[in-house]
This record gives sequence, structure tokens and C-alpha cells, in this order.
Amino acid sequence: MTNLRIEISRRAALLGAGAAAVGSTAGGILPVAAAQSAAQGSVAPSASYQVGDFKVATLLDGAVTAGEPQKTFGMNQSAEDFAAASAENFIPADAFKAFFTPTVVDTGSDVILFDTGVGEGGRPARGNMRAALAGAGYTPEQVTVVVITHMHPDHIGGMMEAGAAAFPNARYVTGRVEYDFWSKMDPESNGVAKLVDSNVKPFSEKLTFLDDGGSVASGVTAISAFGHTPGHMIYLLESGPDRLVLMADTANHYVWSLAYPDWEVRFDMDKEAAAKTRRMVFDMLAAEKTPFVGYHMPFPAVGYVEKRDSGFRYVPASYQFQL
Repeated sequence: MTNLRIEISRRAALLGAGAAAVGSTAGGILPVAAAQSAAQGSVAPSASYQVGDFKVATLLDGAVTAGEPQKTFGMNQSAEDFAAASAENFIPADAFKAFFTPTVVDTGSDVILFDTGVGEGGRPARGNMRAALAGAGYTPEQVTVVVITHMHPDHIGGMMEAGAAAFPNARYVTGRVEYDFWSKMDPESNGVAKLVDSNVKPFSEKLTFLDDGGSVASGVTAISAFGHTPGHMIYLLESGPDRLVLMADTANHYVWSLAYPDWEVRFDMDKEAAAKTRRMVFDMLAAEKTPFVGYHMPFPAVGYVEKRDSGFRYVPASYQFQL
């Protein structure tokens, strides 16, 4: 993880001069609208923001409620400490709500979709990304680039529909390390490898592979953030003086993962590396007051992080950009 520390620290330079102005009333991310549309009896919201010249919309693929959260979060903590942290943050310790939030970025030259959601195989409470995309004003045919941050099912499930490409006019981008890990695995060895085989490998000839610092498009830069998966990537958006980081699954919960970065998360494949990555990424975001989108943050999933004691605190974006 030594190289990861160097590389992510180096990326902080990209968030330098002008980044602090993101939170000012003179500029930065401006919430444009929050649209809702009904699809198959469920509401699929989208929330839109302006980042310099980029139009950004977070898309709620769905949300589910589940019990026994400590089987997923804070696995290396005592039940008493888990309950105390939950109570301090006004959330129950015996249930939680998980959100799934792809992001679409319109640069003016490209319409870039970051992750594709659960897809048509999703349960009723998930798999609504297509309707959310429509709520943001786009059709699948308008998407010109699909970026996969990592290859867990809730990020690649929507790449295919009825055996065909869900975004027929798009080119595809993902991290080289991530693709190499999953594509070389026996598809029958586990469910993720099988889904990669069916949903990602068909696009192999259209895939562009990025390493740390690679460019998706002008103003869209890849940053290595390994640990959650072997090649998990996050993305920095830069347009004019404005910055926004698409954090993907660096943290899977705004309290039990973000606030306590050393707490183990069941879905992190390398738990020690994931914890180190969380600390590095959140230190970077907190130092520059840079806003971010978190795939599993409470919708609309846009906020900030600040240093707090030995960890961090999630601060959801509110009205500050409308002033």
C-alpha cells in the first residue's frame, strides 16, 4: 500500500488552488433541480448540480432496508461500541438503509455514466437507474461513455439488458487492475466473476483501461483507491475553479464506514487496505473542503467530510450552494 499512499497524496495537488472556493457563495457546485419520475410503481429520483461547465446528476437506482447491520459494518468492534456510535449519530443499531447511486456527468462533449446500478435483475426496490436517468433528462442512447469504478454486482448489473448492451452508443472505461483481477477468474468460482463474464467481458474490445492519473475525458481523472476491491477507482471532476470527487464505494455507510474508517466492512475484499484508503481519501477531501458523491451515501449522496477526533464526520450538502 506504500505506492497507493504516494499516489493518492499526489492527487491532492489536483485539488489545490481554487478548491476551497467550491463551498463559497461565489461559485462551486450549484444544485439545479431535483426531479422525480414514477417507473413501474416506484419513484426514481435524480438530483442535478452544476460543476463549472459540467452538468452532474446523481441517480437513485434504489434503496433497501435491512437488519443486523453489524454483520456488515463494524465487524471488528464490540456490540457496545457499535450501539454507542449509532446512538450518538441518531440511528438505530439494529437496522439500516442502503442506497445505490450511479452518477451521470454531461461535459458538453460527452455524457458519462459512472456505474450502471443493479440492472434488470434487481429487486423491486432496486434496478431503477433507467428511470432515474430519464428523470435527469437523458436516454440510454445519449450516454457516450460508461465508467465502471469497480465490478461488484450493484455497479455492473445494468450494463446489459435482455442480452444486449444497455447503452448501445457508449464506449467503456474501467481500471486495468480491476479488470485483470476479475476477468482472469474462473466464471464459475463465484457470482461476481460470473457476472463479469456475462456483463463486462462482452465489451472487452470497446474497453479502455486506466491506471492512476488516467483521463476519461478532459477534466475527468482516475485515482487509485484500492481495498474495497483489488482495483477500485475514484474519479476527480474539474471544471474551471470547481471540483467534485466521485468516491464510489470508498465508504459504504456515512457513519459506520466513513466516520469510523478503521471499522471493517464485510464487502471490503482487503480490509486493511480499504481502511488505509478511507483515511487517505477522507483526509484529502477534508483538507480541501472538496465535495464528493458517495455511491452508498443517503440520497442525493452529495456532501463533505470533516476531521473529527480520530475519524471523520459526513456533512450532507444542503442549501449553501444556492446562496
